[in-house]
Amino acid sequence: MAVAPQVLAIDLGTSGMKAALVAADGTVTGWAERPVPLRVLPGGGAEQDPVAWWDALAEVVADLGRSHPEFLKAVTTICSSTQGEGTIAVDAEGQPLTQCITWLDMRGAAHLRRQFKGFPSYDGMSVLKIARWLRLTGGMPSVTGKDPAAHMLFIRDEMPDVYARTKTFLNVLDWINLKLTGRTVATVDSILTSWVTDNRKADAIRYAPSLVAASGIDADKFPPIVTCTEVIGTLAPSAADHLGLSSSVQVVAGAVDNTAAAVGAGTVRDDEAHLYLGTSSWIAAHVRRKKTDVVAGIASIPCAIPDRYLMTALQATAGANLTWLRDKIVEFDDPIVSAGHVSRDEGTIFDAFDKIIPSVPAGAGGVLYMPWLYGERAPVDDPNLRAGFLNISLETTRSDLLRAVFEGVALNTRWMTGAVGRFLGKPMDSLVITGGAARSSSWCQIFADVLGVEIRRDSRPVLVNARGAGWIGAVGAGMIGFSDISDLARNDESFVPGPDHARYNEIFEIYTRLHKQLAPVYKRLNS
Repeated sequence: MAVAPQVLAIDLGTSGMKAALVAADGTVTGWAERPVPLRVLPGGGAEQDPVAWWDALAEVVADLGRSHPEFLKAVTTICSSTQGEGTIAVDAEGQPLTQCITWLDMRGAAHLRRQFKGFPSYDGMSVLKIARWLRLTGGMPSVTGKDPAAHMLFIRDEMPDVYARTKTFLNVLDWINLKLTGRTVATVDSILTSWVTDNRKADAIRYAPSLVAASGIDADKFPPIVTCTEVIGTLAPSAADHLGLSSSVQVVAGAVDNTAAAVGAGTVRDDEAHLYLGTSSWIAAHVRRKKTDVVAGIASIPCAIPDRYLMTALQATAGANLTWLRDKIVEFDDPIVSAGHVSRDEGTIFDAFDKIIPSVPAGAGGVLYMPWLYGERAPVDDPNLRAGFLNISLETTRSDLLRAVFEGVALNTRWMTGAVGRFLGKPMDSLVITGGAARSSSWCQIFADVLGVEIRRDSRPVLVNARGAGWIGAVGAGMIGFSDISDLARNDESFVPGPDHARYNEIFEIYTRLHKQLAPVYKRLNS
């Protein structure tokens, strides 16, 4: 039986390089991954090696070739989903001059404020410049310094020799596409957080000369812009050799992770929301118009669907709280740790969690957890917030702490859903949940109970970005249209609110009050 044409879907996240073989109907046949280290540096730095990404990509493609040779031979298209808001300076030959300054890196914050100061100001930024950003782009640079607008200024000011040699600044997705095709481009969503584009027409995203001039970055260092579904070329000979594929394979531009996840979750209809639960988390939904909630830090931004925007509300750390708990709190021989290394099967670590969580009643024995390990983005943009347990006693157990972490992330998400509901003009009564951490059934139930809405779980949540890249690639290659995707999406289980919802209503009131009381303390400690 002939194998259907396949999209090689690249999924490059903060944790590492992944790739899958995806058919136009969303069937994922193969899956492989390699970790790539994240270097956390003094002063708020967080970097990854782009060459390590490229090497890891060859390894995962080789894995796919060994496990599914006929499907790899059927690859006609490559499309990528990557982490967003990273910055790489490249020279005229396309070689990286820097490590990737990732979306967690805050070293450019002071440079951002210096570039965009003015009177009157808000948080060190000129109010007039903020108004122009909001009017043209729908958003503004994060004062935390966690996006390319600040990264580029950091390189300009701290590495002037590198800046002088820089031909182009590229986001993570753009650099992968450069390596694949030899062509330098940015997509409508990858360029967003450089904050230099006019986004007022969803189907005609372009550079805004006034924003480029004010950015402090030479205009010729920004790449040309393409749509996410544009075929940007075929595999360059060097890339074909590196990956062991034919140079006739076409490359579709692809999208950053939140854009791809919105497609991969099947939530392509207007106002249909999904909750992505990974290292970070977000709620997103496709909407018809550009809109911004300045207070909550929520905006509708350019996305893969040409005539739509994607409303995105980002929570800085979600699954990262579990990683922290596993790596920094439990002992080296703890069963939670060993469970994660029993095999490479999906969900082993979450199986361990799911055995513990149901044994602890809602409320975690009175322990509350604030999940702000690395500041917060929405519904408040505050880099000074930090995580913490509250109300620990001599009776508190490790299991209480574990459940409190799960509940704390869910409570923070509920805090965000209020702003999301106001943005959409109606409360959400259902959410598709996806992303690697959605493999925990206990966590899905906690989300249903805390949020008070039905939670529909993606049948293969860890594959959502790869599936999204696959579907974007299939649309770009003319295999399907975006309107076909809703009928192709699959959910495996529905979680509905139970009797614990009333208890969480009480806890939520305390949780939001804690933020108001603790925010000034965190500012004194961390600013």
